[in-house]
Amino acid sequence: MKPYNLEERTFEFARQCRLLVSKLSKTISNIEDGKQLIRSSGSVGANYIEANEKLGDKDFSFRLKIARKEAKESAYWLRLLQAANPTLESEIEGIINEAQELRKILSAIINKS
Repeated sequence: MKPYNLEERTFEFARQCRLLVSKLSKTISNIEDGKQLIRSSGSVGANYIEANEKLGDKDFSFRLKIARKEAKESAYWLRLLQAANPTLESEIEGIINEAQELRKILSAIINKS
């Protein structure tokens, strides 16, 4: 069951990405793509937290747009990892779905603000 608290949900997303990276074989592509995934997945939650500590409406919107961009980027790195690691395909698919859901949630918040 997914948490309703978006800060907690973004934390869990970043944690799942880190657990996935720890399972990957140590090939050059896995290492490099894994580093990018760790950065972008952590940035989703970090920018969402920053948005909640907004300095104004423009800052709020700007931070949410960055968080949304990072969620989209995370899905990209996950797809690359999925293509290179067919044994983890179904696990990675679940994390890709979460990245897409987070992007949709962030888009909805941006559109309503």
